[in-house]
Amino acid sequence: MGSFSIWHWLIVLVVVLLVFGTKKLRNIGSDLGGAVKGFKDGMKDGTAEASKADAPVQQVSQTTIDVEAKEKSKT
Repeated sequence: MGSFSIWHWLIVLVVVLLVFGTKKLRNIGSDLGGAVKGFKDGMKDGTAEASKADAPVQQVSQTTIDVEAKEKSKT
């Protein structure tokens, strides 16, 4: 079976409108839009925090301690 024609999609749309109603579909659409907006804002905040994290960090001097390992003698 090939792709659906425009008439198939119109019938599906009418059935969905009858089952859910326009008010419920409008609420679902606004909820989805709010979620997408929140996701975009979160991505912008994430890139701002990442750019702060990439800022040059003051380097701490490191001291190297040489340690010799000695074998235990079996006595």
